[in-house]
Amino acid sequence: MDKPNTVDRRKFLSALGVTVGGVGVAGASLIAPQVVKAATEPAKGKIPDTPYKTGHMTFLTGPAAVLGDPSLKGHIMAAEEINAQGGLLGKRKIETITADEAAGTDANVKELRRMKLEGKIDLFTGVISSGNTPALGPVAEELSLLTMFVDGCTDFLFDVAVPNPKYTFRLTNIQSADGITAAIGAAQAWPQTRKIAHLHPDYSYGRNASEHFTLAIERLLPGTQVVSESWPKLGTTDFTSHITKILSSEPDLLFTSVWGGDYVAWYKQALRYGLFDKMKVATTLAFGVAPHALGKDHPEGVLAGVHSNYHFTYPGGDRWPINKSFVQRYFKRWNEYPNFQSEGSYVTLHMLKAAIERANKLMGGWPDDEMIIGQLEGMGFDTPSGYLYIRPDNHQGYKDAVTGFSKNNPEYPFPTWDQNRIITIPIRNITAPANWPKPGKGHNESTAAANWIKTTWPKSVG
Repeated sequence: MDKPNTVDRRKFLSALGVTVGGVGVAGASLIAPQVVKAATEPAKGKIPDTPYKTGHMTFLTGPAAVLGDPSLKGHIMAAEEINAQGGLLGKRKIETITADEAAGTDANVKELRRMKLEGKIDLFTGVISSGNTPALGPVAEELSLLTMFVDGCTDFLFDVAVPNPKYTFRLTNIQSADGITAAIGAAQAWPQTRKIAHLHPDYSYGRNASEHFTLAIERLLPGTQVVSESWPKLGTTDFTSHITKILSSEPDLLFTSVWGGDYVAWYKQALRYGLFDKMKVATTLAFGVAPHALGKDHPEGVLAGVHSNYHFTYPGGDRWPINKSFVQRYFKRWNEYPNFQSEGSYVTLHMLKAAIERANKLMGGWPDDEMIIGQLEGMGFDTPSGYLYIRPDNHQGYKDAVTGFSKNNPEYPFPTWDQNRIITIPIRNITAPANWPKPGKGHNESTAAANWIKTTWPKSVG
């Protein structure tokens, strides 16, 4: 096999803007419009005092609730803060109804219709699974329902399901960033990797994470090969057969996108087989769960992804006061630390608030959805995770990618990131540019991001 060209790899990583270590502020290199600041002036014109109704859908039961519970808590905390100031524009209190995403896609679509037609919601938000947003997005457009997905990160939402969104937005990083971020982290940490095993949930998130990682790692470390692939169903509790298959393939590296309670079950079972002593492990979502869901038994040195989004320890200290304050307030409210779902749900309502205030300042009175949408498009917003930018062409939120390596920290009863091994990457260097050709119909097609990697990455970087 050909050996990776070390000089080229280092030059490429440098061109990508990869930063290692707990310095700087996530998102600082993202070029975006002027960041929106919260309004300080009284609202202009007549504002109704009727409640502003939101529908928040997330996993309330099952293994995925370790992400869903923090999502709801972030939403509730933001609503409480806004309501404590009188509500939106000082008049409209936020009221929330919830739905359990664990009911399944068909039931979720029916619930979305019920929330709008019977519950008369003004805003739909939440959603975690990539299997749900491509089904819910078109319905939100059909219902003319302002929708701000917190997650449900699949590229297919805006590549295929809603290629020309009007009412639909999404705030977390696009899924293709996950696989590419993990590939960059693995190539930076373990450049001698040759044999790679894969473990992914058997649906769109896992399939695409595998594809994006493989395409990226082939460019970063030429000569690698996939020695095994395992595809457990979402919600799997017994990973024995998958673990023994991985071990028998004797990889240098295991890449996995297993997430939520599935990841917790998997890592605890893998410990019993000594898996972490036999190979390196790179993940997209090891640290995506609520931090307290992980035990001190979690191994150190794992590339512990957070969906390229947010971990409460970064940006840390006084370098980014917005995050420091958010973590303190969240802990005081819930007696636990936030995860990326907490932060995403929290930011969603505050971003909505900023858009409404800005529209009111321009036009007066209560803004209609068209005016709110006009303010969300192209908005830059400072958040606990750094700067977030909503691209006007596809309504997708972008912030610089971040990942890190697990380490036991005496300050916490669970592992956190090693502050000297946090990796940040400018999001513009790992996502397809605006107006890149989109794939054909069907969820089995490659994403626009995959086609971009195949054809121009890394030539388009730097």
